[in-house]
Amino acid sequence: MTTPWAELALSRFPEDPRDRLRAWDASDEYLLRHLAEQDIPLSGTVVVVGDRWGALVTALAAHRPVQITDSYLAQEATRANLARHGAEPGDVRLLTTQDPPPDRVDVLLVRVPKSLALLEDQLLRLAPAVHEGTVVVGTGMVKEIHTSTLQLFERILGPTRTSLAEKKARLIFCTPRPAAERPTNPWPYTYTLPDGIGAVSGRTVVNHAGVFCADRLDIGTRFFLGHLPDSEGGRRVVDLGCGNGVVGTAMALANPEAEVLFVDESFQAVASAEATYKANAVPGHAEFRVGDGLAGVPAGSVDLVLNNPPFHSHQATTDSTAWRMFTGARRALRPGGELWVIGNRHLGYHVKLRRLFGNSRLVASDAKFVVLRAVKK
Repeated sequence: MTTPWAELALSRFPEDPRDRLRAWDASDEYLLRHLAEQDIPLSGTVVVVGDRWGALVTALAAHRPVQITDSYLAQEATRANLARHGAEPGDVRLLTTQDPPPDRVDVLLVRVPKSLALLEDQLLRLAPAVHEGTVVVGTGMVKEIHTSTLQLFERILGPTRTSLAEKKARLIFCTPRPAAERPTNPWPYTYTLPDGIGAVSGRTVVNHAGVFCADRLDIGTRFFLGHLPDSEGGRRVVDLGCGNGVVGTAMALANPEAEVLFVDESFQAVASAEATYKANAVPGHAEFRVGDGLAGVPAGSVDLVLNNPPFHSHQATTDSTAWRMFTGARRALRPGGELWVIGNRHLGYHVKLRRLFGNSRLVASDAKFVVLRAVKK
């Protein structure tokens, strides 16, 4: 990536030489160029929200910025990119969306996320630290910035306008108003599940901002809940890519002797899963882990993996995440252990499962979804 100060070699995480997706885009370059051309002072507390793979904080490492991210993968990419360019461990403070934000923010740089709810939550959490002299600049590709995005900045922080587009990227400029006028934060959001979905019927769900389907049960999960496997005895079950934890909570309620591991790369998701689990006073034992799929889970230690893999990485459509999840599940499963997957029919997951496990059985299907079962031999 070309910046006003240096050429940076950046990578995503986990690194894959076959991956053609870059660790930055034109919106990152536009923002950095604006900071240099306008000679914006970076001597105070610089906070970078939503930095996709650490491109922004790596370029600004000399100014000791604070990064706030919801993504474990983005945080690991940032660490690798900083180390690659000789930054010391303390040069950039790495925070998650679940950590308390800095008490004062002098420059706030926002990489607009896909989720408007996550943007709302982060702006509201940072608002008390923003003062009338704070420089606020957002950035994103044109297709990521909508009228609702600008209205959110304006409602929470102050008057907002946009730049002209360059290379299909755009900047957002916001002038903070006095802090006393800031709205309250509605997140996390709590709702009650419908009847007719098994063990979690009528149960409570807690969703932190940015977690998929914040105010209702999505149709894919609902279909999956109707076709979950029977689980008896002290089995070790993994809700892989757990989101708000409804699937893993359903398994724990159906089998109190099961040991359930909730895993997601989103800090917001794992916090939601833990809150959902605790809100329902589920008996038994559960573990909540933020990480890269099943990396770190001992091989052959799991009886059952339940998975609804994402097929987007930000704006890009890709099956790389699903493939990593499937390969991680095969390694973690004991012989005879099972991977159950739900996905859209058109994604063709049965082909990948047969290639990896040597088998794939259709458990259930409707016009949109399939539930597949693969057994480790």
